[in-house]
Amino acid sequence: MFRIINFVSVLRYVASATTFISLIAYECLRTYWQNDLPLIKVVSIAPLVALAIIFALTTNGISRFIWKSVKRLNSNLFPDLNGTWSGEIVTADGKNISAKAVIRQTLLQMQIDIHTETSKSITLETTPAAEGGQYKIYYLYRSIPKNPEWDEYKGSTIFDIRCAAEGPRRVLELSGAYFTSRKTVGRIRFRQESPDTTTDVSFY
Repeated sequence: MFRIINFVSVLRYVASATTFISLIAYECLRTYWQNDLPLIKVVSIAPLVALAIIFALTTNGISRFIWKSVKRLNSNLFPDLNGTWSGEIVTADGKNISAKAVIRQTLLQMQIDIHTETSKSITLETTPAAEGGQYKIYYLYRSIPKNPEWDEYKGSTIFDIRCAAEGPRRVLELSGAYFTSRKTVGRIRFRQESPDTTTDVSFY
């Protein structure tokens, strides 16, 4: 199974970056003070450097900037799905239901909230995956109906991620079949409207 980031690689990069930046900081301080500072001072600098790097990787705005920059160098990197999405749910009997979603994704986790006029779905688990060069999301959710007399239910979807052409620009799309604990099935598809994750997509 594939994760958004490889934690082993991240730990190696953090360790390497901490050492490299600490040595540069030591040399800068030594030059500034024009004094031979003991090399042991690097040990006191390193924890602060590591803290700064970890803070950057776990802060959404900074991590998205890093993600975007690295993706320019490696186009095969898992896509940044953050934003608001619009689409529809097609039930087994052919009924079309308008739906909206907001995806909040960091380097460590992903949350997908889906809203329709009659229900809203809350993320229980999401797992990014790469199979045969195709990126996917395994999505498990809990659906809460608008009508309090209706029972809540659970469902699952395997989203395929694709990049579709829309004129001169490329637009991300999600599509897949869904299955619920009420023994209903259908298909669901979304297209990204905006990278903004603060937009209210709820119907009620």
